[in-house]
Order: sequence, then C-alpha cells, then structure tokens
Amino acid sequence: MYHEGAVLPMFYLPPVAYFVELNTHKTNLLIEKEEHLIKQTYRNRAHIYSPDGMLALTVPVVKGSKLHTKIKDVKISYDFKWQRLHWMSLQNCYRRSAYFEFYEDDFVRFYTERFEYLFDYNEQLLRLILKLLKLKPGLTFTETYEKQYPERADLRLSITPKKESNFNQKPYFQLFEERHGFLKNLSIVDLLFNQGPQAMTYI
Repeated sequence: MYHEGAVLPMFYLPPVAYFVELNTHKTNLLIEKEEHLIKQTYRNRAHIYSPDGMLALTVPVVKGSKLHTKIKDVKISYDFKWQRLHWMSLQNCYRRSAYFEFYEDDFVRFYTERFEYLFDYNEQLLRLILKLLKLKPGLTFTETYEKQYPERADLRLSITPKKESNFNQKPYFQLFEERHGFLKNLSIVDLLFNQGPQAMTYI
C-alpha cells in the first residue's frame, strides 16, 4: 500500500535506510516524540565500520529511565565518558576516510558538550546531518502517542538492529571493505565520511 506520509522514530546517528525513508516521505513526515524508550534499538545506538568489522556505539541513559518514560523525557547518563569513547571510535574508524576531516568540526561539539535529554541530542544531530546532506524534509513531531497510523507508513519498529535489514542498498566504497566486505545499512556517518557531497546519490 502506498502512503502519502510516514511516522519515524528519532535515532542516534541513524542508519542509511532511515534517510531513504526521510527522503521518500519528506513532504509529510511525523517524528515520534511521545513513545516510551525502546531499548536495544537505534534510538540510542549506531553502527559504524571499524577495522574489526561492525562496531556498535551506545548512548547510555540514566538508570531509572523506566519502561514508562517517554522518549522525550529520557536523560543521557554521564557516569562514564561515553562521549570520549564515541569520538575516539569515530576518529579511529574514519580518520583515513576521504571526508572525515571535512566534517569533523561539525560533529565534535556533540562529543564535548553535555546534552541533558537523548531526544534533543538526537534531534540536533539529525538536523546537522540533514544540513550536510542538503536534505530538507518537513519535520513535525507527534503531540500524543497513537498506536496506529492508518494513513501513514508506520516505520517506528521497522528499522531495527535486531534483525537483518532487507534494505536493498546501493554499495559504496567503505574503508575496510577489503577485510570484511560491504556492510550495509550502517550509520549515515559511514556514508558521509566515505562519500562526502556524493552521499545523496546513495540515498
């Protein structure tokens, strides 16, 4: 069934498939702001390409972010220096890529400044990435939680790290692919750091 619009969750450094959906439904998008946090999802996890294969980066949330805490109210934990770990991982994995140095000044503040809420952090990162991609979808946020969206493509649970993606992705050059082959549907930063301004041709 073809839908005129879509409802998407807010992810941390979302995978490429997320931006394909954003681009497809860019004139009629809803971003879910009222759902409860779903753990072990891209809401606070991103996958990048390391010399050893796929590496997961997870943003820790404050303990006691109960199952009934709305995503917009979930706070980021700073009990350990996860920002330093994520930034070192991004540097180690992409320093040799064609465009990392071109973009690193845009991203560094997200790994040096503290953000209180996970949703706000992810939203500001998303807006930066959209700007770098020159992608201008109309982002509207949900004001209530709805179980179903009959008129829209409900993508809140369809893009997940828990199962193999059936996303048919156009391959692009990845730094370590001679070791592990092409890894599909990684974080958008993998595409951005490897392809730079050409990234949109793969979305």
